Amino acid sequence: MNKPKLWTKDFISISASNFFVFLTFYILLVTLPSYALDDLHASASQAGLMTTIFLLSAIISRPLAGQWLERAGNKKVLMTALILFAVAAPLYFVPDGMVGFLLIRLLHGVGFGMATTAVGAIVADIIPSSRRGEGMGYFVLSTNLAMVLGPFVGLMTIQQWGAQTVFALCVVVAVAGMLTGLSVKVPKSEAANQIEVLSTFSFRGLFEASAVPIAIVGSFFAIVYSALLSFVSIYAIEIHVEQVSSLFFVVYAVILLMSRPFTGKWLDKYGPNVISYPCIVLFAVGMLLLSKSTGPVMFLVSAGLIGLGWGTLFPTFQTIAIQYAEPRKRGLATATFLSIYDIGVALGSFLVGLIAAKMSYSSMFFLSAFYVLVGVILFFYLHTRKKAVSGKSEQHSSKMQEI
Repeated sequence: MNKPKLWTKDFISISASNFFVFLTFYILLVTLPSYALDDLHASASQAGLMTTIFLLSAIISRPLAGQWLERAGNKKVLMTALILFAVAAPLYFVPDGMVGFLLIRLLHGVGFGMATTAVGAIVADIIPSSRRGEGMGYFVLSTNLAMVLGPFVGLMTIQQWGAQTVFALCVVVAVAGMLTGLSVKVPKSEAANQIEVLSTFSFRGLFEASAVPIAIVGSFFAIVYSALLSFVSIYAIEIHVEQVSSLFFVVYAVILLMSRPFTGKWLDKYGPNVISYPCIVLFAVGMLLLSKSTGPVMFLVSAGLIGLGWGTLFPTFQTIAIQYAEPRKRGLATATFLSIYDIGVALGSFLVGLIAAKMSYSSMFFLSAFYVLVGVILFFYLHTRKKAVSGKSEQHSSKMQEI
């Protein structure tokens, strides 16, 4: 029996659009703070607002976008979001002060939040249901590749050619994201479902309840992931392996790429529990090795284990969030998952900053390993046990109906 096709034109296009949107995000993430300090003469706290404002506007816009997906349809929301994201990019050339830049970051964050929500909903409709775990794994890989390539390209560009070239590059990349995204054909079944949805606004409808438990689990782990994003390069200098610090996320991505053909298929075949528990342990072991690293080999081995662990967990959790939602609620489930996850990243950046001021980075990563292991208990109670109980309830109700 032939498997339904995964690598269709629409799947490749929506993954490419996601890659370009996140590439723009990561290029600006690493370059704007230094631009604010050096060119706008802003304070460190003001420079930090460049990222905070962007993420806050994305977090706030996602639940709204999730409800718009139900009411207006995925294609319309995607078009609006990608156009807004692309239009905001050239505006970085205009302001010469912090207030103007923060307003643009606010606008750009709204476009980012809407676009990533719509893209996540559409890809869930495009991927065949029997290959959803495998497909989501490959789709999320586009985000991981942007995370590796974006900082490298951004820092190289601003160092060699300056901020104006960075802004020009972001315009090109954002437009590429718009063009690839707008070429996608949304499945007809999804569009048909929109007719049944009421057009009235509802605060209760801003979140998909079925996605909340696994989103909380994802947010829990995101706190540790935010510590990696924020401090792994500084930690590399502390342990004298700065010569390979730029390779940390490269190794992370390479291991992801090599493991993806297997982990995605195993998720579809055996279910999320078989994948998630070993990956949580791998994530914890990777953090433990990182905390004990004394040379480049152990430092990069830890990157591979973290990539295999957390890099597999994230698409697994997103697949769970989508899988347990009604087809017409997938956009809202995506928005719910990403919003709560981003809250974890934002909260983690703040909390980890406070912790890092009180202890060494080595100690912080060491404690993070045990924190990750606590996630086994959280995943068990919020997913494994919860689904087992709901499964028994469904079986009981079906037997009663037969009687």
